[in-house]
Amino acid sequence: MGKQQTIAALVSHGYLKSSKIIAAMKSLSREDFVPQEMKPYAWEDRPLPIGFNQTISAPHMYAFMLEAAKIKPGDKVLEIGTGSGYGAALLSLVAGKKGKIYSVELVPQLAKFAKGNIQKTGVKAQVLIGDGHDGYEKEAPYDKILVTAACQSVPLKLVKQLKNNGKMLIPVGSFFQNLLLIEKSGKRIKSTPVLPVMFVPLVRKS
Repeated sequence: MGKQQTIAALVSHGYLKSSKIIAAMKSLSREDFVPQEMKPYAWEDRPLPIGFNQTISAPHMYAFMLEAAKIKPGDKVLEIGTGSGYGAALLSLVAGKKGKIYSVELVPQLAKFAKGNIQKTGVKAQVLIGDGHDGYEKEAPYDKILVTAACQSVPLKLVKQLKNNGKMLIPVGSFFQNLLLIEKSGKRIKSTPVLPVMFVPLVRKS
């Protein structure tokens, strides 16, 4: 399945709705974000291995998370789990030139792979090596936080790094997880399950 077919299917199934996210997906080649042997399958709507026991999520999952996060132009966004860099590149396009994207990856080799992939696209996103459970306090607070690997519980450090009225999407659970929408309003934290999902675990720094 090619790019146009996959994007058309995501629109018809209701995963893709906003013109900004559709345009971002159309302008990026997933082929640039997968290992050589995976390039023929880049636009299949399923996760693909990218090495180091990690995956690039299926196109429908990126579409769903971006739509649910309601990224606005100029947003400062933290992504946890850079992987191949595809999510950070999409976020950069959706947040626009005034937006700021920071993405944390634990595996140095993947961080290097992601940086190279992002550079090729010409978009701006900063990739950092670190434990995603800790977030990236230096640039906090963030308008949005997107976590692309599963946690046993919601890391308190990430909640603290959300702006007031900020939103976080995070898969929580063991083998199967719930994708939670965390909304922060003053001292009130609202957690809403939005979708059953299955992500690889968010690995801790040993």
